Amino acid sequence: MPEYKLTYFDLRGWAEPARQLFHLSHTPYDDVRIPMADTESSWENLKSMTPFGQLPVLNVDGFDIPQSSAICRYLARKFGYAGKTPEEEAWADAIVDQYKDFSVAFKTLLFAARAGKPQEEILKIRYEIFNPARDAYFCHLNAILKKNKSGYLVGDGLTWADLVVADNLHSLEKFKALDDDNIGHQNLKKYVEKIYSTPDLEDHIATRMDTEV
Repeated sequence: MPEYKLTYFDLRGWAEPARQLFHLSHTPYDDVRIPMADTESSWENLKSMTPFGQLPVLNVDGFDIPQSSAICRYLARKFGYAGKTPEEEAWADAIVDQYKDFSVAFKTLLFAARAGKPQEEILKIRYEIFNPARDAYFCHLNAILKKNKSGYLVGDGLTWADLVVADNLHSLEKFKALDDDNIGHQNLKKYVEKIYSTPDLEDHIATRMDTEV
């Protein structure tokens, strides 16, 4: 069996779907986490040794794979969560790309809040940038789930696209970006509950360190 080492910061973030794929497949791996308190010093030491100067990085028997989507796609194919046909694989890729388009707006709001920007500026970002992007993203997700009928985003089973989207929705819920009086938002919360109740994933969700993102 290959030896896997996943290196990322000590939060869910871009590495969490990869961790979930390891748990779902019962595959041992070395989960290397850089404490957020040591991010600056640790990251400077790692940057020169990291492909593209970014995290996460997955090392497979000495071979480094950078970029979160490439890592998850690789693991999903290895462990059977990429989709059952080439068309399903392409659709899973497309959904993750759609999420990444939305994440630009989410990060803009998140980073403004973390940087302590004036409340007026944060509200402007929320209502003019984040909310329109969120509403379009949620509309796409609800339409896909309504059409697919299985409760999953792709085909009739769990794929890595479900793991990526569910984790993002979990972060958005913690960020209070899902409204209790919006049916579409509540449907997405139920979708997350379905994904997180998956056998072999439920224990991981219950015992992991649950960070803001």
